[in-house]
Amino acid sequence: MADPKGFLTTPQQHCERRPVEERKQDWNEVYVPGGLLPIITEQAGRCMDCGIPFCHNGCPLGNLIPEWNDYAWRGDWKAAIERLHATNNFPEFTGRLCPAPCESACVLGINQDPVTIKNVEVTIIDKAWDNGDVAPQPPERLSGKTVAVIGSGPAGLAAAQQLTRAGHTVAVYERADRIGGLLRYGIPEFKMEKRHINRRIEQMRAEGTKFRTGVQVGTDIDGDRLKRRYDAVVIAAGATQWRDLPVPGRELKGVYQAMEYLPLANKVQEGDYVTPPVSAEGKHVVVIGGGDTGADCVGTAHRQGAASVTQLEIMPQPSETRPAHQPWPTMPMTYKVTSAHEEGGERVYAVSTTHFEGDEDGNVQFLHLVEVEFKDGKFEPKPGTGRRIPAQLVTLAMGFTGTDRKNGLVEQLGLELDNRGNIARDGNYATNVDGVFVAGDAGRGQSLIVWAIAEGRSAAKAVDAYLTGTPSTLPAPIRPTDRPLTV
Repeated sequence: MADPKGFLTTPQQHCERRPVEERKQDWNEVYVPGGLLPIITEQAGRCMDCGIPFCHNGCPLGNLIPEWNDYAWRGDWKAAIERLHATNNFPEFTGRLCPAPCESACVLGINQDPVTIKNVEVTIIDKAWDNGDVAPQPPERLSGKTVAVIGSGPAGLAAAQQLTRAGHTVAVYERADRIGGLLRYGIPEFKMEKRHINRRIEQMRAEGTKFRTGVQVGTDIDGDRLKRRYDAVVIAAGATQWRDLPVPGRELKGVYQAMEYLPLANKVQEGDYVTPPVSAEGKHVVVIGGGDTGADCVGTAHRQGAASVTQLEIMPQPSETRPAHQPWPTMPMTYKVTSAHEEGGERVYAVSTTHFEGDEDGNVQFLHLVEVEFKDGKFEPKPGTGRRIPAQLVTLAMGFTGTDRKNGLVEQLGLELDNRGNIARDGNYATNVDGVFVAGDAGRGQSLIVWAIAEGRSAAKAVDAYLTGTPSTLPAPIRPTDRPLTV
């Protein structure tokens, strides 16, 4: 364990964010560079000798959190990254982007502030990169088996890295022009700079993984042809079918899906554009949807110089403390103030959009909304609460409803879907088609980055066993799709 009295003597402390007016002028990550190093050893020392570390169960990856907390407290960073990499291929991604269900499950969090697990995690991996402790791990021998991975988000990358290290020849197919999926073209630079993806890709290339960008499987290459070409196929294409808002005025110019708006800002940072084709500069911006994607739109609009930013959410405002019906160690739905919310704008809860209003040229100018309350299983408008707000750019960040059906992949392979629109699979991540597996959001539905990596690792283990005909020795979480929460 770490400091035996650390949780009694050391208060919780998070990494400091840069001043709002400074960070709104650039796209760099919001935290003070090096801000964790002076505090992280003591913060890791707050990890208790709790007997049963519920953080293991809170994390879908089964991260060995108390072990690497102890190593971090002792300053043994080499041992810390070894334990961290034992369960997580990409801790620099999760340490920046995961909402940390492990912290909600921390035993210390029953009656105190939990251990800042994410901060410790990201410090360990950042120091490992700085110290040269992250090196390619090519296989000792090749199996002669080939695998195609469709999608290069966290699930696809995790599956590809594990299978490559097992000795299989792996090619990752990505429809975008760069590798990374939503990590590349969904997450803004101020949440995670893309250099973190780039150096992981270089590591994977050195290990032997092949990457094919700009290839839409199902359109540019037939799915059935791909299956005949490879010994196994892993579909990790995400749940990219976005939820729309079918109200009058939806067709007006200036109303976009979040995933139409956010990638353009990413492409500016990649050098593809000088200015984005869709910009919030000087406009009244309305973001519909109160989740993380909505917050990404808020932060992006601030950096583009929006005149105002308003975020709408149909649900009532959450409480600031853990609700009674979401007891420890579950992850509670509480009120969050992200870095984007710190930067300005208004958040409006318990409202629903009724229609959009445009000008004579077909450009959106106003959004009409009404307050709602939940009655008899649905949201009902409150009479007399309708109003309109200025809206010259609207982004829809209302989540996703399943895997993409437009590219033809599902039909070409003859894949079955479940009742939620996801690709159906069994407990070993196998679809109804022999040799075709599915991992991440494509099979699970819209979820967290830690679930994506966990499923990528678990699917790789199942594929390895399928290819070799013997039990796989690859490490992976134990059936993360159906593992119960221990209480």
